[in-house]
Amino acid sequence: MILDAQPDITVVADVGDGAAAVAAVREHQPEVTLLDIRMPTMDGIEAARRICAESASRVIMLTTFDQDDYVYEALYAGASGFLLKDVRRDDLVHAVRVVAAGDSLLAPSVTRQIISDITGRHRTGSPRSATTPDARLDVLTTRERETLHLLGRGLANAEIAKTLVVSEHTVKTHVSNVLTKLGLRDRTQAVICAYETGLITAGEN
Repeated sequence: MILDAQPDITVVADVGDGAAAVAAVREHQPEVTLLDIRMPTMDGIEAARRICAESASRVIMLTTFDQDDYVYEALYAGASGFLLKDVRRDDLVHAVRVVAAGDSLLAPSVTRQIISDITGRHRTGSPRSATTPDARLDVLTTRERETLHLLGRGLANAEIAKTLVVSEHTVKTHVSNVLTKLGLRDRTQAVICAYETGLITAGEN
């Protein structure tokens, strides 16, 4: 009801489980799909994986974060946004618009938890040194690696352009190359990759 009340948003389907969500996306091809992580028949992670693989629809996940342990996995399944179920009405509408425009959006507490989870794994026995970026980054040029590092710090394109002393158009090209070469769907996955590979560490300014 919240979304359907918006003049620029049309709800094309409302379903009760993950399998039905996948079928509805196939039928209606919506720009954005809003999924609960926990759904009957097929959970939100598998639904997100299939939707992102089969369509251009961008996925926003809803979660009660204190109960769900699968945010990281769902992001790699292709989700572009994560919100807590107690999200305010205006924030929900804003998130749909942001994701529909091709950007990513995470609730701040979700971002903190993801970074904590990644860095926690590194502290408890990752085979890779947290200070030595892994071989996945070898496909990047020096400039692309610098761009990924700044993405990991949360900088917007304009800020990256200022830091690297290049144009925003050049930054967009670097970001696109980073996503393509590393097989990442969007900037959210790029941020996670920067931490996961050790290019950036928690608390870095």
